[in-house]
Amino acid sequence: MPTLQLHDTLTGKKRDFVPGNPDRVTMYVCGPTVYSYAHIGNARPAVVFDVLYRLLQRTYGTNHVVYARNITDVEDKIIETMKATGASMKEITDKYAGIYRADMGALGVSLPTIEPHATDHIADMIAMIEKLVEGGHAYAAEGHVLFSVKSYAAYGRLSKRDMDDMIAGARVEVAPYKKDPADFVLWKPAKDDEPGWDSPWGRGRPGWHIECSAMSWEYLGETFDIHGGGIDLVFPHHENERAQTCCAFHEDRMAQVWMHNGFLQVEGEKMSKSLGNFVTIRELLDSPRLAIPNPSEEQIRRNRARNGVRVRLAMLMTHYRSPIDWTNRKQIEASTKLADWLRAARGFAPDRLMFPERVVEALKDDLNTHLAIKEIDEIASVANSSSPTFEARQEVAGAMHLLGFESALGGMADDGKLKQSIERAYDDIVTSRIAARNAARAEKNWAEADRIRDELAEMGIALKDTKNPETGELDTTWEPAR
Repeated sequence: MPTLQLHDTLTGKKRDFVPGNPDRVTMYVCGPTVYSYAHIGNARPAVVFDVLYRLLQRTYGTNHVVYARNITDVEDKIIETMKATGASMKEITDKYAGIYRADMGALGVSLPTIEPHATDHIADMIAMIEKLVEGGHAYAAEGHVLFSVKSYAAYGRLSKRDMDDMIAGARVEVAPYKKDPADFVLWKPAKDDEPGWDSPWGRGRPGWHIECSAMSWEYLGETFDIHGGGIDLVFPHHENERAQTCCAFHEDRMAQVWMHNGFLQVEGEKMSKSLGNFVTIRELLDSPRLAIPNPSEEQIRRNRARNGVRVRLAMLMTHYRSPIDWTNRKQIEASTKLADWLRAARGFAPDRLMFPERVVEALKDDLNTHLAIKEIDEIASVANSSSPTFEARQEVAGAMHLLGFESALGGMADDGKLKQSIERAYDDIVTSRIAARNAARAEKNWAEADRIRDELAEMGIALKDTKNPETGELDTTWEPAR
């Protein structure tokens, strides 16, 4: 069996992963700031590092992996939400942390070993800041405490930026109390109407970056094995984390490996509310909706789980370090694959799962889920052939379990309806694209109508346009790729 290899952002190289202690493999991933519904960009690191967590458990043993993913429950956006709604910080953060956990569960994301909340670790943050001040790496000024960037010669190596780029990229606040424009806040004063804690520098609250440094220190130690997150966190968040931690503990590294997943865009454009393409995880989980009146909470939960497996697979079809373009086409393709895999796994024996070596090898090659999915497709083609083998069925089921699709397998075993549900989701997505095409045709936007038709054709979906003889309106029929 090959050695696990991971790409390290700091060195820019893929190399063998060697944990500091194979009996306690440690990983920290930056979690959500809980002030609103999480969007699909937030889902990608959760799904990616959940697969790595599963792989580490399989490689080193379930009880030998410690995975910490934090909850940021004090931050500027949370305070803005408090002022806008009149709700307390705890009311807001408890609500959205609960929604985040439910959404992640529907995506098949396991709970981490540890889920620390920032507000439970203010004392640890203050202790770390005091270490930095004592070591000459931080200074107090006008109720603030700031990290002195020039005190750390290795600052900028993670993000590969020079000082001018970093100042521009961080949109640093020009303040008279800073010794250098690049210096960043470790502690800041709290206004009377803001949450705050007593400290040696007055009543205040922590900066964002020190939170993760303190929580990873508390649970994983001064150095640990893997630090993960989205590529948007490389600078300034992870650059600042690394500087703080290394300087506080006189170490030359914080994590053995820094891993970052690529950006996510929607239909070829950067996701933003101004463009109208901002998509929350909850919206994806609720679409397509249940076609029944007044569904129960259990029916809603099961529907979200069924939609969630499609979203999870669509996330994993692209290698984690590559940018991902979130499209309707990708969701259609994911629904098709899931239906094929579930057809291939029919009749599997849950107590005799087989984990195909070639799928495990693909995952050990820098978490190559794109290749792993291709390997599963090949095994599924054998299981769906005229002469399927028991081993092929068991290997498809085992590979699905390894990639986090056990809810799909469980749903199939419980009621036999999950495959039909996946296929129905496929049908609903195709129908929505046809409706969008017909709307474009009605507006005489022929280029958009042709684009949607070509998109569906690439998926093997043949459209046939006819006129309704009674209404004169356009009717479109289609044949799915099965």
